[in-house]
Amino acid sequence: MITFDTSPDKYRHWKLDFDGEVATLALDVDEEAGLQPGYKLKLNSYDLGVDIELHDALQRIRFEHPEVRCVVLTSAKDRMFCAGANIYMLGQSSHAWKVNFCKFTNETRNGIEDSSRHSGLKFLAAVNGTCAGGGYELALACDEILMVDDRSSTVSLPEVPLLGVLPGTGGLTRLVDKRKVRRDLADVFCTTAEGVRADRAKAWRLVDEIAKPADFKARIAERARALAATSDRPADAKGVALTPLRREISGNVWRYDHVEVVLEPEQRSATLTVTGPGDAEPDGLDEILAAGAAWWPLAMARELDDALLLLRVNAAELGTIVLKTRGSVDAVLRIDAALLRHGGNWFVREVAGMLRRTLARFDVTSRSLFAVIEEGSAFAGTLFELALAADRSYMKALDSGANDAPTVALSEANFGLYPMANGLTRLVTRFCGEAPPLPKGERLDAARALDLGLVTFAPDELDWDDEVRLALEERRSLSPDALTGMEANLRFPGPETMETRIFGRLSAWQNWIFNRPNAVGEEGALKLFGSGRKPSFKWERI
Repeated sequence: MITFDTSPDKYRHWKLDFDGEVATLALDVDEEAGLQPGYKLKLNSYDLGVDIELHDALQRIRFEHPEVRCVVLTSAKDRMFCAGANIYMLGQSSHAWKVNFCKFTNETRNGIEDSSRHSGLKFLAAVNGTCAGGGYELALACDEILMVDDRSSTVSLPEVPLLGVLPGTGGLTRLVDKRKVRRDLADVFCTTAEGVRADRAKAWRLVDEIAKPADFKARIAERARALAATSDRPADAKGVALTPLRREISGNVWRYDHVEVVLEPEQRSATLTVTGPGDAEPDGLDEILAAGAAWWPLAMARELDDALLLLRVNAAELGTIVLKTRGSVDAVLRIDAALLRHGGNWFVREVAGMLRRTLARFDVTSRSLFAVIEEGSAFAGTLFELALAADRSYMKALDSGANDAPTVALSEANFGLYPMANGLTRLVTRFCGEAPPLPKGERLDAARALDLGLVTFAPDELDWDDEVRLALEERRSLSPDALTGMEANLRFPGPETMETRIFGRLSAWQNWIFNRPNAVGEEGALKLFGSGRKPSFKWERI
């Protein structure tokens, strides 16, 4: 079973150092420590295991080191920044593995940009050697790129000429959307396997600055200080240790403190239940800081994020996730009020960021999401975002006098705390920019929620079991490929952003190209890489 939790004492591929307001993350890949057998991670190339460590290191910096204002991403190897994703790993991997690997890698890159945009954590790529493919895409995710001008180092996106695929973690989109590289120059760059050296890279806006080897170290320090000066992260706050997750796996049940996943292989589905906060959960700032990683919003978000990732790579055939909650609506609303009231505190801000990034994984999951709102549910505020992320929601309608009739509620958090990749809230996205007046803090029964458009269906008690069962059975009967394409197209109405272009377009094309014989056939470029043989392409354009 592939898991995503690790810690710095277990890292095999990254060196993490701290010097006041600057942290340095140096890539030093152990070529013998691939996540799976059959390949060596030469030339600082990476696989999923390398990215799992990067994801963890970024989390440690966010929460455990609030004094850090700038992260320098560089290499510990001489003249080799990063050769990108390991080609031999890709060549032997299944289609699903390749696509999910690219997705997680890009989510981590998106997380870098999210922290820069929302949390004041800035990033400098110090490219101290050859930087190719996914290595350059890692640099593209940073706020600035500083490249050594040693007359031999290059930057490149060589996937098209060498592998017959595309830069799979957003490279093409970041070139033109983020760095504003002219598309004719981007065309030349992406079809030039050998890449370009420092002077041309700067002229074409592929990097921000270049420096001679003798000046490179000093220039890194200067630019890191300048980026740190733009941050509002606190210099004197005490960090919060990210304690190990408590996860128990017993047969088809995964249990955390606040999240439970029940796998149902015969139904090709999984039921994911989130338990809301208790009444005694702290909402004062001093108590929140004292609780640290045990504070419900952070603890729940970490568990939910982990569960989503485990489902992604370990349960590919479970195509439907049934989302449930349990607990107190009022308790969730009280925690949401604390998140907003103390939002100026660095820790509370980072917790909101963790929730935002976790919810974003729901938006791009290739599973059907059905929210089921029944007795004992706590779909309110932050937890109502799960229902808004779902493709459909079913809410049981009971007699208005029933004591256990389920209710939902919106909080201020639903109106701006968790923007999606398209820059809009899930409420605005749900109503395609035409949301009706919606009450905040009011407990809404099924009839009212249906009338406001907050749920899809509200069957009564007599029809409830049959309607939910039939809906899930119908979903299971449909093509998973067609559903994945349909859901991805429907989840992001409204304006496009760099992130929606990456997931809505590039991911779809990468998915297709990874299946084509020109890339993965027996004579395909990805299969023959390193063999000395040329690929045999089918020349029709489709």
